[in-house]
Amino acid sequence: MGRLVVTTFVSLDGVYQAPGGPREDTRDGFDQGGWSVPYGDEDFGRFVDGVFSRVGAFLLGRRTYDLFAAYWPKVTDPADPVAGKLNALPKYVVSGTLTDPGWAGTTVIGGDLAEEVTALKERTDGELQVHGSGALAGSLFALDLVDTLHLLTFPVVLGAGRRLFPEGSVPTAFRHTGGRITAAGVSVQSYDLAGRPEYGSYELPENP
Repeated sequence: MGRLVVTTFVSLDGVYQAPGGPREDTRDGFDQGGWSVPYGDEDFGRFVDGVFSRVGAFLLGRRTYDLFAAYWPKVTDPADPVAGKLNALPKYVVSGTLTDPGWAGTTVIGGDLAEEVTALKERTDGELQVHGSGALAGSLFALDLVDTLHLLTFPVVLGAGRRLFPEGSVPTAFRHTGGRITAAGVSVQSYDLAGRPEYGSYELPENP
């Protein structure tokens, strides 16, 4: 059974919206797209290449799928570790409206998310990877379907935008499994989900 692995870029204040370009996602009037680009150094590239080396299939939200489908099929260098996997491996897009995806190897998922994704994990050899797709990732976290989170935190505060874990997210505990800081200052941390949070207190015990 494959593991479901989410890789997400966020700002210091938790925003995931439009990391890759000014026109990527302008919902709610967001005008700061492209905030991750200045930090894309060799350390960052090596981490991303490593993630893609373990993939068996991709699970994407509709917005991220449309962005990827408009870009990656045009990257035809067989030595490109990202394009090679995205173009060749199975891709599953969650959508209630997409009926005829043009990117080869794409299957549309429109039914019960928990059932569909559980079945995908069971038949995927290697990691079932979610990239970007913030709204989909939130749904998968809420359903306890995520096994691993790679959280890349960029040294910038945006003050606006859609957040990976907004108010109302399901309380979740994570176990840190490894990490590094890139030369450009991006914190790359990996976590496995570990159930619900545990709670304690720093209050001093009352005198008997």
